[in-house]
Amino acid sequence: MTSIDTRRDPAPSVFRALREGVMATPWLWCWLVAALVAIFQHGPMPMYSTRTLSVAWEMWERQSFIVPYLNGLPYSEKPPLLLWLIHLGWAVGGVGDVWPRLLEVLLGGLQLVLLWKLAQRLFPQRPEVARTAPWILAAFSFGFLFGLQVMYEVLLANCVLAALLCLTPKPEREAPRFGWFALAVGLGLLTKGPVMFLHVAFPFLLGPLWHPWARRERRQWYVRGAIALLVGSLLLVAWVLLATGAGGEAYRQRLVVHQTAGRVVDAFAHAEPFWWYIPLLPVLIFPFALWPRMWVALASLRRPFEDGLRFLFAWLGPVLLGFSLVSGKQAYYPLPEYGGFALLIAASLVLLHERRPSTSRWLGPWPLALAYAICGAVLIALRLPTLHARLEHAQLASLVSYGLPFGVLFLLIAATLVLLRRGELFRVAGAGLIAVVAANGLFTLTLWPAYDFNPVAAMLSKAEASGQPIANLESNDGQYTFLGRLTQPVTQLHGMQDVRRWAEDHPDGLIITYPKRLTELDHAHAVYIQPFRGIWLAVWPVQAFVEAQSKGALTN
Repeated sequence: MTSIDTRRDPAPSVFRALREGVMATPWLWCWLVAALVAIFQHGPMPMYSTRTLSVAWEMWERQSFIVPYLNGLPYSEKPPLLLWLIHLGWAVGGVGDVWPRLLEVLLGGLQLVLLWKLAQRLFPQRPEVARTAPWILAAFSFGFLFGLQVMYEVLLANCVLAALLCLTPKPEREAPRFGWFALAVGLGLLTKGPVMFLHVAFPFLLGPLWHPWARRERRQWYVRGAIALLVGSLLLVAWVLLATGAGGEAYRQRLVVHQTAGRVVDAFAHAEPFWWYIPLLPVLIFPFALWPRMWVALASLRRPFEDGLRFLFAWLGPVLLGFSLVSGKQAYYPLPEYGGFALLIAASLVLLHERRPSTSRWLGPWPLALAYAICGAVLIALRLPTLHARLEHAQLASLVSYGLPFGVLFLLIAATLVLLRRGELFRVAGAGLIAVVAANGLFTLTLWPAYDFNPVAAMLSKAEASGQPIANLESNDGQYTFLGRLTQPVTQLHGMQDVRRWAEDHPDGLIITYPKRLTELDHAHAVYIQPFRGIWLAVWPVQAFVEAQSKGALTN
């Protein structure tokens, strides 16, 4: 008698689970596809990605996995957690820029998942908030583009969201998970240093305003939370002790003093006025800033605020105030709060719909559609002879070749925003994702040659292999080190006196210069020339450069 195997084939259950996962998190898969397309459209961007990759490369090449290095010197700007993650991938697949980019995509996807879970915890009675908040975060144009950079902020955002998630109540457990909170804080400190405290301190300090358990157990909340913060700090302290022991006294001073107190009191770069972030906020939340319904929803928030909204106010308000008080400002500094912006927008829209659902077309995304339509019309109009003749800049003139297809695409995006009726938020988010990927593609096809350092890095790598020393006039952020796999520092020179002294010691050396405009001597003597972000990059034999300068014939 033949036995019949009645066991079920596991394949259908696997496919079913995969299908259910895709259906439960469509925002994740849409974002991953968009990010993977965009991040491989062009190479690592200077100076953000190239600097991080160069630090990772110098650590790898020196086998210095405790003390980061940049251009031959200990690098005190950032702790090493992101660099260690890059090294893990290189240990498996070899050195390259593919793994760091995939890592950023994975970290971005994890950020969306953490936000989704945080929304479920904060607004358990309103599942629509958790369904829409990841779409909003995924579609933030600035956050999307910056998330493509090999930088520390996306990893920091994950640590911040994970730490806050540990504080929020679960349906089966109201008390915080302070052990996991300590770990998340410690990893955040190892990602970008003490600024991690600014991102998580206020939701913790203001816990009784939004957390039921903290209101009942204030002493436990503050005592156990303070211990968790202290334990998390020990991870950073342990690394600092190891790094300063290996890096020396000068490195210890820069790491401990310069990078903490110094940055708060007086920025070394990027100093901006107190109010700088206020006009920037609409840019950070684009494309939703051009959606009238969002502003109406935010303006219609009324007391009494539920605990989820109180949490967002306790988080976003004080953190933005803190960043405003610090003199150094950058648009990406509050990137860990972008998830909070998405939650606030999503909760406001859900509450507005519950109170007074409106289908008014005046609240629809028509301003956003108008902006996309104008962009499309301008791109198409560049083909007009009168406009074409005025585009003297080579990179801008290259827009003409691609203006028609991209212009049509932006017009189609605008049409979908105004012609379709259902799923307004998802139309805005989807249009934003498609538009930002298209804009990144247009940038790659037209302006990227002015940012692409791969050719000059390859030339410098050959020069180093042949024994030629290399110097850089103006700032050097390691933009060539990783791309050229350089193993020797690029000498930093400031002013012509430094150049002349270096030329005497290295008569066969090359010097990288950045003239505002090219001269006949640049074309005659420079061994390499390319456009660079509105100016030029020229590599000279240093003796020829000194002779030209001494004659006063070269203007920079």
